[in-house]
Amino acid sequence: MLIEAVRLVVTLAATAAGFSLGRTAPDWTQAATNPDTAAVIGAVLGAGIGYVVGGLAGRLVRRGIDRVPAAVHRASGAELFAGAFGFVAGLIVGAAAAVPAIVLLPEVIGWPAGALLVIVAAATGARLFTARSEDLLAAAGLATRRRPQADASEPLRYVVDSSAAIDGRVLELARAGLVRGEVCLSGLVVDELQGIADSGQVQRRRRGRRGLDVLEALSTVTGIHTVVDERTFPGHGEVDAKLLALAADLGAILITTDHNLARAAGLRGIEVLDPQAISESLRSGPMAGDVVSLIIEKAGTEPGQGVGYLEDGTMVVVEDAASLVGRTIDIEIAGALRTSIGRLLFAKLAA
Repeated sequence: MLIEAVRLVVTLAATAAGFSLGRTAPDWTQAATNPDTAAVIGAVLGAGIGYVVGGLAGRLVRRGIDRVPAAVHRASGAELFAGAFGFVAGLIVGAAAAVPAIVLLPEVIGWPAGALLVIVAAATGARLFTARSEDLLAAAGLATRRRPQADASEPLRYVVDSSAAIDGRVLELARAGLVRGEVCLSGLVVDELQGIADSGQVQRRRRGRRGLDVLEALSTVTGIHTVVDERTFPGHGEVDAKLLALAADLGAILITTDHNLARAAGLRGIEVLDPQAISESLRSGPMAGDVVSLIIEKAGTEPGQGVGYLEDGTMVVVEDAASLVGRTIDIEIAGALRTSIGRLLFAKLAA
């Protein structure tokens, strides 16, 4: 119905314009032997052109009106109020500017030019007032509410760091539904994990393979859509800097257990999700006096100390275990220390 109404208006206007041109310029075609014939030909041509153009204009108008609810839903009350006020102000300014064009120019040019001035001024006023809605309403002494930064209905985006992939707890968060949406896997991270997996050191090779397995398993989790981004961001030198640039460009949440990288991301306004911090806040872990089994993987920095890791990656320093590297032993937790990189446990050989 709307399309036909717009088509009718445009067709009538084009017919009138063609009729007027035919009357004022009867010699524009050899078929026109007198003004009446020229006027009829002009009206017919105008009606045909108007019918086609009116249909296109009607569809564009309907398409624009169909988008209004979504645009209004995204806009705040302050933006709607300021936009309406700016539209009215633009109409007034445009009407004032259109008067000289209508008076000084020929009628067939002046009226369309005046209408165009009014439309452009109204649209410009609405756009300008909407963009500065908060400042304008604040200057008028009207209270405004800050709109939310992100639409909750929009799926979240995540960028996974190699440290989070090796840690593995991001997979558990995804399976629990705490990470949902699009997970971006940087080609740089995949290459880094592949290089670690090809390392000659057994422990590094194991960590690299674990990271690749976690990234592969993420793609099978319900509610997760994984994509690989091969951009290299040549303007940034280090892999961490490139990863921050990727997260900033996508507006994504960075998933990492690297404390320094998380701090750098926070300084740049990038939201960070640290699976290790979440795990630390949700569980107490082994307490003093608990006995657990542990593989001593290397000697510690102090004489006689051995170092092992729990399944969640927590480091355990064991006294008098330097000679037991590679063996699985029972240890008794003696104490714990919170550090900037997580929780550090101290233990002794179980009696």
